[in-house]
Amino acid sequence: MYCARFALPLNKVGCISAIKSKIFDFRFVLRSICTTFAVENQCLKRMEPLKHECGVAMVRLLKPLSYYEKKYGTWMYGLNKLYLLMEKQHNRGQEGAGLACVKMQAAPGEEFMFRQRGLGGGAIQEIFGNVHKDISNFSSEQLHDADFAARYVPFAGEIYMGHLRYSTTGKSGLSYVHPFLRRNNWRAKNLCICANFNMTNVPEIFKAIAVKGQHPRMVSDTYLLLEQLGHRLDRESERCFEEAKGKGLENLDITTYIEDHINLKNVLQQSAPVWDGGYVVCGTTGSGEMFTLRDPWGIRPAFYYRDDEVVVVASERPVIQTAFDLDADKVHELLPGQGIFVSKAGDIHVERVLEPKKYAACSFERVYFSRGSDVDIYRERKELGRTLVEPILKAVNGELDNTVLGYIPNTAEAAYYGMLQGFDEYLNRQKAEEIEKLGSKITHEKLYQILSRRIRSEKLAWKDIKMRTFIAEGNSRNDLAAHVYDITYGSIRPGEDNLVVIDDSIVRGTTLRESVIRIMDRLHPKRIVVVSSSPQVRYPDYYGIDMAHMEEFIAFRAAIALHRDRGIEARLEEIYKKCKSQENFPKEQVVNYVREVYKPFTTEEISEKMAEMLRPDGVTTEIHIVYQSLDGLHRACPHSPGDWYFSGHYPTPGGNKRVNEAFINYFEHQYKA
Repeated sequence: MYCARFALPLNKVGCISAIKSKIFDFRFVLRSICTTFAVENQCLKRMEPLKHECGVAMVRLLKPLSYYEKKYGTWMYGLNKLYLLMEKQHNRGQEGAGLACVKMQAAPGEEFMFRQRGLGGGAIQEIFGNVHKDISNFSSEQLHDADFAARYVPFAGEIYMGHLRYSTTGKSGLSYVHPFLRRNNWRAKNLCICANFNMTNVPEIFKAIAVKGQHPRMVSDTYLLLEQLGHRLDRESERCFEEAKGKGLENLDITTYIEDHINLKNVLQQSAPVWDGGYVVCGTTGSGEMFTLRDPWGIRPAFYYRDDEVVVVASERPVIQTAFDLDADKVHELLPGQGIFVSKAGDIHVERVLEPKKYAACSFERVYFSRGSDVDIYRERKELGRTLVEPILKAVNGELDNTVLGYIPNTAEAAYYGMLQGFDEYLNRQKAEEIEKLGSKITHEKLYQILSRRIRSEKLAWKDIKMRTFIAEGNSRNDLAAHVYDITYGSIRPGEDNLVVIDDSIVRGTTLRESVIRIMDRLHPKRIVVVSSSPQVRYPDYYGIDMAHMEEFIAFRAAIALHRDRGIEARLEEIYKKCKSQENFPKEQVVNYVREVYKPFTTEEISEKMAEMLRPDGVTTEIHIVYQSLDGLHRACPHSPGDWYFSGHYPTPGGNKRVNEAFINYFEHQYKA
């Protein structure tokens, strides 16, 4: 009766019989991966703002579901916590979201792995809504029977995995939303993975598994990792099988032995050494083993918490703090090359899987990607703003009393508060000096005048709506994009006040040209100073957001324009030849010659050229662009030295190879076109 009742919800969540499910997932994964490169490239060409990183979350319950029913009033404790972890990480982009669940109490003939995936900004609500819709097919009595739920209710399991995929454009598909499944009739050989990652050496990974005799059907990082890990999981299962046979075990006893002795560290150590990139890879088997691995450079972040009830993994620390009401020191960072493992029996261990490399935690995680509610990130973002006082004063010619400060919503807000703090400190020093100079001649009126000076700050910019335009191309789309921000009319004195607005980063400059500068000009300021709390973004990222096209970066376009202005274009051909000569070199031997594009110019010269290039038609106001320095970035974010976006110092060999390829592509198809 129960199995018959269970058939309907299984079909509704997309879980069908073992054979059909195997075929379904096989085709699904194939369709998903084969279009990944083409779709991503199209998306990246069209994306205007830099979007957030992917996010991962895992919950492993260490007690029977009945324990949570009794203590918390529901066996859905793990499911509810996963929802919180994902919702609290919605800042990490949303083209889509997915979740998976492993039910360890299922009997043969019953589904034991479940998955839901959705697209768009409402994907989290959609997938959890679908889960609860299926759960609602059961009676209240059945749903409060934790033992019944553990056996028959969909998504009533012990392991939960969630993934949020960053958004580029609307032209993406369900087919490459994580988690991904590799099916098998043996529970221990079923694999489900999700990741925040990008590999720089996909052809090399392909070769590494093809040379062993495998026949991958496509060349794609997600697909290859799934198959590579799946193959090693098969081998690990076979190792355990031989051990069990050697002990004289038979039939079900062999299966039980395999499930109890699978070592996922072996699987990862046989797979991960060939990976070049930034990654946090999460996985679970159908028999109940769970893992999370962080790359050996520490490029991508991962945090975990454990107690006697639960093991939790997420991309960000504050989401775990909030979901489980914890102090920061209770949440631990997974170190570079480390993995956290939970066995079928619930044994937990954190181990080094890969030897750590030169530490290169991504500084852009601190500037932009991660939630600003983290105690350290908030402090660092404020410091990024505080250190910009001197270059801003230079840009406004020291006219502090005639300068109004504001910020571009929303991620620049913390840097804005730091900038205000820095100017307060500067003004207080000025006040002290003025008072000291007056000495005994000071009067009440003069003292009051000095102390009355204030830093002028206003809510200058408003982000009214998120423009997810249904118009994909053309002037109509540009016109809509120009109105993403609005201004506070009457907030400055026209013709007298300088207008200073801080943003977290300036990458392409499109928003500045099409929206920000144009609307700020409507206030008729004396001059507009746009401030970036991060340095000039000069190079593609190949470890998260794979912005592969050099011409997308306003800093790069400005440097190319300066070469033309100064008649030194021949240098570009020389750089091209140097890059071209390395095309067939192993990645370990490749030198990043693209850095030479910027060598003839100072940061200020490039910024001045940017201001010239980003001036909208019809705007005559004086425009300045001020960037954070590399030294300032490192002082503000001392524990995140990875600065390849700004410096070109890629932490992995694959980064150097890819950036040279990007310049070759630009030179051959854009510059010479």
